[in-house]
Amino acid sequence: MSRLRHFLLLGSVLVFVAIMASADDEAFTANFTTTTFIASTVPKNGDVNPYGVAVVQRSTGKLVKGHILVSNFNNAITVANPDGLQGTGTTIMDIAPDGTTKVFATISAHNLPGHCPGGVGLTTALVVLRSGWVIVGSLPTTDGTAATAQAGCLIVLDSHGHAVETFSGGAINGPWDMTSVEDDDVAELFVTNVLSGTVAANGNVVNRGTVLRIILLVPDNGRPLELLRTVIGSGFSQRTDPAALVIGPTGVGLGCDGTLYVADTLANRIAAIDHAVLRFNSTGTGKTVTVNGGLNGPLGLVIAPNCDIFTVNSNDGNLVELTPHGFQFAPINIDTSGAGAGTLFGLAVAPNGKGIYFVDDGDNTLDLFH
Repeated sequence: MSRLRHFLLLGSVLVFVAIMASADDEAFTANFTTTTFIASTVPKNGDVNPYGVAVVQRSTGKLVKGHILVSNFNNAITVANPDGLQGTGTTIMDIAPDGTTKVFATISAHNLPGHCPGGVGLTTALVVLRSGWVIVGSLPTTDGTAATAQAGCLIVLDSHGHAVETFSGGAINGPWDMTSVEDDDVAELFVTNVLSGTVAANGNVVNRGTVLRIILLVPDNGRPLELLRTVIGSGFSQRTDPAALVIGPTGVGLGCDGTLYVADTLANRIAAIDHAVLRFNSTGTGKTVTVNGGLNGPLGLVIAPNCDIFTVNSNDGNLVELTPHGFQFAPINIDTSGAGAGTLFGLAVAPNGKGIYFVDDGDNTLDLFH
């Protein structure tokens, strides 16, 4: 039985109580001691600032099971722009576990198959469905500053890296991060959005960040079809930032019991939205799982096989593991560049739980903590 059907049929935390009750006993990372460089995330066009990370579940088209896709948020470094321009990255890299790299997709704003306000600037919102569809978020700018940021869209690519459709408008407003869950022919996307009222506030905090659930029909033949959108979380703090472009709700991960966990970056907490797969209204900013402690501006977020929650800090280069009950294990520094703050973004659990893939903006790499 798939995870989605499991949630839809049971809709209860009770099924996983035994698993979750044992989560405090030992950290998933208890035996992880090594960080291994996998590959550079910089393609030939020079895009930098890796954001999204997703592991391919099944080989189809150009996708190879076990390979890792990485989206880039900035374009190439130049003398005038030594960090590249944020919100202008257009490439998704395909990286094999042995470090072999190739470009999976280069997405042109001029050739998008649907509406995408502002164009292309690929974010941490990146998922690969079992059927081979790749979906990536775009929060674009024209000059790398928040003043020119526009609503963007979600871009759907086929297994050969060709953009085939977009989802935009309404509550899709600066898609920042994303996770998914699937049944045979249905997928649900959970997307954080960070641009509602943010640019107009000119650096002031606005409490308008959202978590959007999108239900898709994924037929055997033909493109995914959007069936329903529901805002299931709202009121998250967000603001523009000269260094980070936008700070707001970021990483999302669907827990073993159907709870959606959200990295509420500005509030320095992990939030929980219960019954996320079934919910048809907003629960506001959700329940606080944990706040402060080892958290220091949490960004990317992923769920471990033992149901623990992992997040990475934007302000110190640390990985933080916590249980669904909110118990925090000691933070672990995994930054490979030495830069610390502003380096860590997307996360993905390696197949069979053999480690945690992460990207490091400080040296534009994909690494494995294991």
